[in-house]
Amino acid sequence: MTPATEIQLSIIIVNYRSAPLIIENLHTLYQFNSNLSFEIIVVDNASDDDSEQIIKHSFPQVQWLQMGYNSGFARANNAGIKQSKGEVVLLLNPDIISIDDSITLCYQQLVEDNYVAAGVQLLDAEQRKQISGSRFVKWGLNHLLPIPYWGYFLRWAAYQGGATDPNIKESKRVEDVDWISGAFLMVKKEAIAKAGLLDEDFFLYAEEVEWCSRLKNEGPLCIYGNCQIIHLEGTTINKSQSLQEKGYYNLYDKKGLQLMVSNHLRVRKQYGVLAFLFLLLNYTWGWLVYLVADFSNKLLKFRDPFSNFKKIMAFGKNIVKLWALAPKIISNKPHFYKMF
Repeated sequence: MTPATEIQLSIIIVNYRSAPLIIENLHTLYQFNSNLSFEIIVVDNASDDDSEQIIKHSFPQVQWLQMGYNSGFARANNAGIKQSKGEVVLLLNPDIISIDDSITLCYQQLVEDNYVAAGVQLLDAEQRKQISGSRFVKWGLNHLLPIPYWGYFLRWAAYQGGATDPNIKESKRVEDVDWISGAFLMVKKEAIAKAGLLDEDFFLYAEEVEWCSRLKNEGPLCIYGNCQIIHLEGTTINKSQSLQEKGYYNLYDKKGLQLMVSNHLRVRKQYGVLAFLFLLLNYTWGWLVYLVADFSNKLLKFRDPFSNFKKIMAFGKNIVKLWALAPKIISNKPHFYKMF
């Protein structure tokens, strides 16, 4: 085992019933990064399966940290960071596949640059480019875009007003960003010491955005476009929760509720109460627009006007639950917003 004093990079992977994905992740990671001194810390969120035996059988050098409950992304990564020995930490999703030595290259560039955190160009399974980082949108108004009809109108209005897409879909060699995808987020320990750990109020989603807003106060963040890695987006959470929909435009089930709560929580923490209330009121209005517009649209096209009724009601039910949580979110007192 590499002596602790020689460890350059600590790689933290959060596991929840994702052993096959992590095995593939680690096989490719070790295959392509032999010139880097690193440690692997797998933090398990009470998978209650044979993940530990499977992973440690193939990779006995892996450190195993058991949380004892499903703590989500922020708390599990914080536990890994506290145990880590490297000068730099990498938060790495289980559903990551290395295709070259990009982890090593990213580390080498980061320690030589004045950036405090970096990501890489994420690719999907067909090696098409994914959004790897983004710029902040005032008050988090981009969270309104998934709302049917109302979100479409707001997108159109924003582009008519000269707005540009904040997402970085294809990174240059070095692309300055405001936040980096939590699927691959490499951070200098000295920046974490100043900015603090991830906010443990979050269970899943938006926690890396809020964290990056604090890290950015300590220095710039970037995406290294010359580094690439495959990210099987949404594989872990969709499999563990028996969900079908990947991506972040889901408003209709328990994943949708978690997304909505986490996004509103992040806006409250980053932009304040007025921004949170503005977002919440827009979601409520957007639901009413969805109900009326979808019904009218179906009638005009001589289709069943009730075909989306269950979906619309599921969205409305999630908004009611969000309103019930509003006093806690507004108070900004510590609370674990776990919706699964």
